[in-house]
Amino acid sequence: MSTRKSEIINKLSDNYPNFIKRDLTKFVEIIILEIKNSLKRHERVELRDILSLEPRFQKGRVARNPRNNTKVYVKDKYSILFKSSKKWLQIINNGK
Repeated sequence: MSTRKSEIINKLSDNYPNFIKRDLTKFVEIIILEIKNSLKRHERVELRDILSLEPRFQKGRVARNPRNNTKVYVKDKYSILFKSSKKWLQIINNGK
């Protein structure tokens, strides 16, 4: 299940009616932009008691194309490791 940015903004505006929706939109965009820029700088992002995102370096390797069984070289790259907090996993799995 994914959530769109507009849904997050609508929920925030419902929960905090004293804020202008335009300001909440700017706030959400700034947060997303900062997370994106931190990951580009290869820095770890941690939202306490919710999740952590960490860029991990993967070395280049020789892989196999499953269609025709030929060897393919995969370049060095960074992937993002997503880890949910224990507290958040318990909330999600118990449905509370």
